[in-house]
Amino acid sequence: MNRLSALERGRFVVLGRAGMDLYADPPGASVESVERFVACLGGSSANIAVAISRQGGSTTLVTTISDDAVGRFCLGQLDRYEVNRDHVRVVSGAYRTSMAVADSRVEDHQCVLYRNGAADFRMTAEDVEAVDYRRFGGLIATGTVLAEEPSRSAGFRGLELARQAGLVTIFDIDYRPHSWVSDTEAAEILTRAGSLCDIVIGNDVEFDFMAGKKGGGLRKARELAGSTAAVAVYKMGEHGAFTICGDTEIGTGVFAVDTLKPIGAGDGFMGGFVAGLASGYSLEESVIRGNATAAMVVSRVGCAPAMPDSAEVDGFMAAHPRPDITHRTIESHAHSST
Repeated sequence: MNRLSALERGRFVVLGRAGMDLYADPPGASVESVERFVACLGGSSANIAVAISRQGGSTTLVTTISDDAVGRFCLGQLDRYEVNRDHVRVVSGAYRTSMAVADSRVEDHQCVLYRNGAADFRMTAEDVEAVDYRRFGGLIATGTVLAEEPSRSAGFRGLELARQAGLVTIFDIDYRPHSWVSDTEAAEILTRAGSLCDIVIGNDVEFDFMAGKKGGGLRKARELAGSTAAVAVYKMGEHGAFTICGDTEIGTGVFAVDTLKPIGAGDGFMGGFVAGLASGYSLEESVIRGNATAAMVVSRVGCAPAMPDSAEVDGFMAAHPRPDITHRTIESHAHSST
């Protein structure tokens, strides 16, 4: 795991979007039935940055936001959560910061995402080139960053510069079909990004997509962990995850909680997992902390405000039965079954 030792610097640069989330209030009510909403910071990259910051890491967000009230709301929220925004650039014109309208319920959950003319896609290579990567231990990029130009080129340039500076590169596949021109383009670009990263994280559907066939995702994750990546995390929702490092595969279950909403778990897992590695926890223990963070997020309103701090994660883990854990050795990545 020496390849990941730079993470212990505890400083991360995160590429991607920040946005405003509006949650129907009170929890349990549908979007169309309420008269008021609760506003929160959102956007996958901003959520991840908040999660890491809450658990003791230092995070810097690199993105672009709109020159309007929603953009300024996001800036204020980043300050509130102590996410550095020195590299958040304001863009004028018709571009708009993303907004999501959601309800906090599991049954018939609704989340409407507004991303027409998304401001975060205006991030350029110049934006990422302005970062002093020597100050950081890791770079985190999400697949959404790569869905459109000029953000796509900026994302790949950021990965290139981070690798040159010796950072650990971390990729959340984060496949959102509505953001892409075609499935073919998305598969090609996401696969290319995954091959450039030390840690690749995604769910079973996302890895299937990268593999080009249903049911091929676990093999794809194993291939990445056996070649270009140090670690691949193959998530399966309520069925847990497989974390693959070389020829070792760790199977972990999930914490049982009363789920309030089905969104935010992935961002919480990433934040808790990476923060765990940065704090010196083992790979297995970091996965468990990621699982605990995800469980706490889905049981609370919002995404960014739902992210727990380290003490809350410790308390949660002490109060809940530890998920089942299995270990096995993969004899051959090339011929392992899915």
